[in-house]
Amino acid sequence: MRTLFEPVSLGTLKLRNRLVMSPMTRSFCPTGVPTSDVENYYVRRASADVGLIITEGVWVDHPGASNDPAVPHFYGNAAELAWKKIATAIHAVGGAVIPQLWHVGCYFTPPINGDGPGSLRDDQLGPSGLAGGMGVFPRPMVRPATEREISEMIEAFVKGGEVAYRLGFDGVAIHAAHGYLIDQFFWYVTNLRTDRYGGDVASRTRFATEIIREIRRRTHPEFPIMLRWSLWKSQDYDARALNTVAEMEAFLDPLVAAGVDIFDCSQRRFWEPIFANSDLNLAGWTRKLTGKPTMTVGSVGLNLELFASMTGETCKPASLDRLEEMLARGDFDLVGVGRALLSDPAWVLKVRDNAIDAIVPFSRRSLQRLY
Repeated sequence: MRTLFEPVSLGTLKLRNRLVMSPMTRSFCPTGVPTSDVENYYVRRASADVGLIITEGVWVDHPGASNDPAVPHFYGNAAELAWKKIATAIHAVGGAVIPQLWHVGCYFTPPINGDGPGSLRDDQLGPSGLAGGMGVFPRPMVRPATEREISEMIEAFVKGGEVAYRLGFDGVAIHAAHGYLIDQFFWYVTNLRTDRYGGDVASRTRFATEIIREIRRRTHPEFPIMLRWSLWKSQDYDARALNTVAEMEAFLDPLVAAGVDIFDCSQRRFWEPIFANSDLNLAGWTRKLTGKPTMTVGSVGLNLELFASMTGETCKPASLDRLEEMLARGDFDLVGVGRALLSDPAWVLKVRDNAIDAIVPFSRRSLQRLY
């Protein structure tokens, strides 16, 4: 595991190793403001040698951003003070931290009994008025967002970037994956617009590129900006938003030009290739096409992927040999670890010391504890 534990510098982001705590929603902030328990949750992992903490998704300051009031927001005096305290505490133990800005967009949550309109609110807007949810293919639900409303949503993300910079975070991450707002602009299924925010692959990145450029303008030329993206969607795990290398290149080029420094490439299983005749995964292809640093993620260190583990089975530690091989040959630069770090805050130390038998397995019960 030599390469995993090498220090790495990505622009101004200086990390003690390549292991990153991937963002994981836990809904443990009933008022939307992080508590001391949330601070302890992050600091415990940072003090156990996690190289970079990416916070759980945090709501930007827009009325339609949230579909869960217990997920923390990233605006308002109380929340800003709490997040500044968390960032300071992580820095005090030698860690680094960036927040992940989130807006669910036009996101349909089916009711438990399967009837009725679900939890979609009138102020949850997507590019073309199409909503999707877990297991629900996008369907017409509300009117399309106007250009004025799009500008307001862009401003909400930009304000989040400004807050991250002002509070002393080590960068900012933008959630543009899994069928949420920004990804709804990316995906041809949910973006049917005929104005400047719709059209071909490159044109559908305009919403994101305007966010990135303005965050860059209002912060600092070297303030790290990470973008999370995926091919799959929460409402369609088999979705392929981009089907060819040429399409992927056309998609990534405007994002690089806008100022993305690091790509967080979300896969359900990191070891799976995404194109025939190549064993590169999503992070590998993104790095190859852009030359930018990338992070891989997806069932790292566990023998079951997320949704299999949520059926009640306990995940056991899995070999990292393949991961180390891919990292060492330069497929990607960082490794995002999710559930393994949720269940065991000392996972990084135990992997480093080859104490695999001491790792706490992941189970659904892990989601009910703060650690």
